[in-house]
Order: sequence, then structure tokens, then C-alpha cells
Amino acid sequence: MNAPFHARAGLRDPFTAFVCDDATADMLRPVAVEHGWSPEKVNKGGLRNAVQSLSVSASPNILFVDLTESGDPLNDINALAEVCEPGTIVIAAGGVNDVRLYRDLVASGIHDYLLKPFTVDQLRDTFANAQMILSGPRGEAQVEKPHVMATVVGVRGGVGASTIATSLAWMLGEKAQRTTALLDLDIHFGTGALALDLEPGRGLTDAIENPSRIDGLFIERAMVRANERLSVLSAEAPINQPLITDGTAFFQLQEEMRNAFESTVLDLPRQMLIQYPHMVHDAHVAVVVSELTLAGTRDAIRILAWLKSNAPQTKVIVAANRVPSGGALEISRKDFEQSIERTVDVIFADDGKLAAQAAKLGKPVAEIASGKAAQPYQTLCNMVLSHATEEGASTEPKAASAKSLMGNLKSMLAKPKQAA
Repeated sequence: MNAPFHARAGLRDPFTAFVCDDATADMLRPVAVEHGWSPEKVNKGGLRNAVQSLSVSASPNILFVDLTESGDPLNDINALAEVCEPGTIVIAAGGVNDVRLYRDLVASGIHDYLLKPFTVDQLRDTFANAQMILSGPRGEAQVEKPHVMATVVGVRGGVGASTIATSLAWMLGEKAQRTTALLDLDIHFGTGALALDLEPGRGLTDAIENPSRIDGLFIERAMVRANERLSVLSAEAPINQPLITDGTAFFQLQEEMRNAFESTVLDLPRQMLIQYPHMVHDAHVAVVVSELTLAGTRDAIRILAWLKSNAPQTKVIVAANRVPSGGALEISRKDFEQSIERTVDVIFADDGKLAAQAAKLGKPVAEIASGKAAQPYQTLCNMVLSHATEEGASTEPKAASAKSLMGNLKSMLAKPKQAA
């Protein structure tokens, strides 16, 4: 219904309202006139009348709907979404003061929920915000900002790839001013929504179960908005529910996100590289996250080799995460780079205090980091945008050593034995 889609001016009515009582109608009409909208577009009948009317007519740019007479607001809003075209900004009003309901309604696609009784100033502020979204230069942005798709994959579980993916998505939205989708493909244990203090909803599991339902409207309803520029699709599927899919749903999700957003960040569990190799074929950039450990080195070698063979067109960025500031390294950066035969592009220091603070606040690490701690996230964001828009550049990684991959790793594996 609402952003990130933007309606095309001239093809729809600018405003329509469906209210349940005369007091709300009387408040709406003069505010509508202030915005140059027809007061006759304020209709009686509430949500039920809205669903009936919009099922046979075009959706307006801004839709005000009264939920006061609704017995099940969430299900009724979902019914409204079935008849609303993408691009409509929905503002709901009702008398239920429940934070969970508010979050569920926003997750279902509404722009804002006004608790009755609300004031004229609250109404004006909400409409002003909706108009700002509508007047955003979406069409021009698509020309100036070609879509960027970045895949983030950890070489092992627990290296912090999801933390980096969430921060990268936030950076692309807030710092690069791009509408951004974060697609967390760890269906059972994903943390994309959790890290942003959001309820993941059922959108991703519904997409996997019914790939034929995936279209622009589905994306709009399923995505959970973290802020004006960042939306998330994540899941917490029951652990007794196995993931059974041929990957069609993931491909369609990528396609729809490419149409709806200016950037997409895929948080891709490493096992999905094997199961669904097409997931990285369309990615401009693959961010490979590792720790400077023996196991991390081994698996970084294997994943980099896989990317070179299966996605040679994808630019690769190597990020070393949780690097301690002292000398307690299992493997030095130099030995790590020699083993993977390329340089490390970005170093993220080990900062447990910063990570704990971000978790408590429900914000990405990049949002609360400052000074030196913030610099790697800015560097990563700049590299992703640079690589994605680069033309004619070589996709070959920089060689750090002439040694063979496995030979170099074997020599490192032998070092502890020699020391003994």
C-alpha cells in the first residue's frame, strides 16, 4: 500500500477517506480543502465501505480509513491490502490503544495509525508526511541511482555476517539515501528483524510456501519497515518446519525487490550457496565475512574459490570481523591474506561493548558507532556502491602470494606442530 512504492501523479485521485462518524468527517473536510483536495472525497462507512469501493475503482494516492467499527482491525487491513494498488499511502484511525496492534498494522503496510480522539494538528502532520513521501523523486532516483544488490555471506556461523549485513543495509538507507531492502534468508534463526527490534511477521515463510503470490503488492505487505528508507523481510520459522523449496521464491523476491527498491542486501547463510547458487548470480557485490582463525581461513578459501567459479561477474569484498586490538590473533592478517591470495578490504575491530549496546537499543551497530568504530561501516558502504557502479573493472581478486591455496593453508596448519 504505502512507501517504498510511489504513485504516479495524475492517474489517481489524490485523496479519499472512509470514516465512521460525523465528528471525524467534520475534522477531515477542512484539512482536505487546505491541501487542495475535494471535501466530497470524505465518505461514510469506514473500512468495510473502503474495501467495497476500492475493489471496483482505482486507489487514491492517500487513503484515510477509520477502523472504529472493525472487530478485527489487522485482518481487515489485510483485506484492504488485497484491493489497494501499490503506491497508496494508508492512514488508519481507531480507538484501540495497543502498541502491538500499532506495530502489526504498520507491518501490514499502513503508513500511520491515529488514536482517537486525535487533534487537527496531528492530522495535518500525518498528511504532510504522506505528501513528502509522495513527492519524493522516485522516478529520477531510478535513473541517478541504478539498483545495487549486495550479498553478505559468513564463511562460518557466528562470524558476525548478519550484524554486518544489517549495518550495511542501514548505511545504504540513511547515509546513501537509498530505499533499501534487507532480505534475511536464515529462515529459522534469522536476526535481521530482531536486530532492529521488529516483529518479522510471516511474509518470508508465506513467500516460500506460495511463490506464485509474490508480486509488488505482496512485497509491499510483507516487508516490515524499520524506517523511511529501510524495510526488512525476515522470519522465525518453527524449527520443526523444514525448508522445502526449489529456490523459485527467492529468485522472485530478488526480482520484485529490484523493482521496488534502490538497494537490496541479502543476508545469505553459507549453505545456501550450495543449495541455491543462483542467489548470487545477480548480485553486484559479495561481501565475504570471516574471522582471523584457522577454520575461518579454510572456509574463506573455499567460498572465494566457489564465487570465482560460479559468480565471476560479482565483485568480492573481504571483511575481517571481530579482530582483537591486542596481539591475541589465532592467525595474523598477513598469513590470512597469503592463504586467501588477496588482501582484506575492511577490518572490523572486536568491540563487545558496542555490540551489546546496539542489541539493547535494537539498532544496527553502524547507527550507534562513532569515531574509529564507525569508519569501517562507511568504508564498506562506499566500496559496495563503488563496485556496483564500476564499469569494465576486473573481477579478479588481488593476489597476495604465489603459493597455492591449499599448500599455503597446509603450511599454516603445520606451524603449531613444529612449535610443539
